[in-house]
Amino acid sequence: MKKLINDPLGVVDDMLEGAVLADQRLVLLEGENIVARRDFQALGQSGKVSIISGGGAGHEPAHGGYVGGGMLTAAVAGPVFTSPSVDAVLKAIMALAGPAGVLLIVKNYTGDRLNFGLAAEIARAAGVEVDMLVVGDDVALDNQGGQVGRRGIAGTVFIHKVAGAAAEAGLTLSQVKAEAERAAAGLFSMGLALGACTVPAAGKPGFNLGDDEVEYGLGIHGESGVRRGRIQSADEMVDVLLARLVEQGELKAGERIALMVNNLGGTAVQELDIVARQALSGCAALGMQVEAVMVGTFLTALEMAGCSLSILRVDDALLTRLKAPTDATAWRGMTTPSAVVSRVPVVSVTEQHAFTGASWSSDQADAMRKVLQAVSQAFQHSEQVLTELDSVVGDGDIGISLARGARAIDAALESLALDRPAVALQQLSAILRRVLGGTSGPLYAVFVLRAGVALSEHAEPGSVGAWAEALQAGCDGMVRLGGASAGDRTMLDALIPAAAALSSQAKGVATADAVLQMAIAAEIGAEATRTMLPSKGRSSYLGERALGHVDPGAYAVALWMRAVASALGD
Repeated sequence: MKKLINDPLGVVDDMLEGAVLADQRLVLLEGENIVARRDFQALGQSGKVSIISGGGAGHEPAHGGYVGGGMLTAAVAGPVFTSPSVDAVLKAIMALAGPAGVLLIVKNYTGDRLNFGLAAEIARAAGVEVDMLVVGDDVALDNQGGQVGRRGIAGTVFIHKVAGAAAEAGLTLSQVKAEAERAAAGLFSMGLALGACTVPAAGKPGFNLGDDEVEYGLGIHGESGVRRGRIQSADEMVDVLLARLVEQGELKAGERIALMVNNLGGTAVQELDIVARQALSGCAALGMQVEAVMVGTFLTALEMAGCSLSILRVDDALLTRLKAPTDATAWRGMTTPSAVVSRVPVVSVTEQHAFTGASWSSDQADAMRKVLQAVSQAFQHSEQVLTELDSVVGDGDIGISLARGARAIDAALESLALDRPAVALQQLSAILRRVLGGTSGPLYAVFVLRAGVALSEHAEPGSVGAWAEALQAGCDGMVRLGGASAGDRTMLDALIPAAAALSSQAKGVATADAVLQMAIAAEIGAEATRTMLPSKGRSSYLGERALGHVDPGAYAVALWMRAVASALGD
């Protein structure tokens, strides 16, 4: 188990202290893990209802992140995935109770219902006006005839917001509960997990999922879901969630809804946006009108990889509550979605080939086509090898990037001006700068551009001398743009000796022989990077740890140069 914690048994204490230190508007109530608004006493005496929620820790930013004006007055935190004690809840009630009373918002889990419920009973016996609302929004489980009911999961955050806004507006306790109850009746959620989470005190995952498995309908405490299935595309898995939400919520075309796409803790932002894309498209396809949406991390299960969707039926009154201001840090605010992806037309960049250069024979144009195809094939076949090399000393993207560039060249091959090599190189430069990412993109783009410009100055663009000068010009352009030089452990350590080898070939040497010497020099140069300390690029972060590994950029140069030599040698 690897976690940024101190003592596994002190996780909740440390976490809450950090949250309160980071926001002077919050305080901890002495003796218990209760986060409250600093002004809770004044609020209680102002005639406004206090809103308290809580539950086991491990769902951050819930519940402490929703403490603030317009949302919760306090949140009671239990141990990880364990309900807080009756005494902790009672202390929160008694500390916050004012003339207007207290509303408890509880997720439908047995421990929470019992502990919050008993605390409420004790407070009532002491003369405190307190009421409780239990939220059960998880449609993965059937209601089982009302015996257990649905679990409360991420959609509960919507209820915090509705109740908090109603209380802030000065409604009575019964009115606040009625608004929150009405919202809860139209709230439906369901989640999926790609992996389990690890409770710090347990030190191991709560369940095991195969690499090709997904768990549908799991709870927020790491408990297993209702069924397992094979991993599918994101769109297909989102459709599974939507179908259940629509069925169980009896949602119809024309209904107005709010949508929450929630990260269960370990899901990348880009994946959440992909989920949001399909969820919004799916709702639109079903004829539902999404009035407001929020995408992010709202109620988690520690670091669980997965997400949940929550749909809330809304009308103008509920939308007003959802959009009312709050300073709770975890409420990001709701946005209004677009019906379609808006793409604004812009003026296209026109490629100007100021240096056209001389043309050459159709045989030479065919040879250039053959070379480009060979280079493309080499990059695509070696994608995994390059990725593995770059994963050791870099960020692991060079194989993917160069294979993507290769496919782009394949797609554009018929449109290249292969009869004018200088123009073709400039065209290739434009393609590479558009499709190659990271460091490789601009460096290869300038390399090919400068080579093309140099080649345009030769009356005989097919000569070894012309291409030697073009190769050297490309290296010079790369040096100027990237700032690296020979010995810095970059692709230049393969390119520079290759350019020198090609330039050294005497007149009359066959092109195939000259290019073979170039490729050999590139391979020797790439191999030499194993003993070089990196001073440029991501490898420089590793220092001596990079020793013994060939530089992936230099290896890639040797790869495509060998492909060129093979294509011209056939």
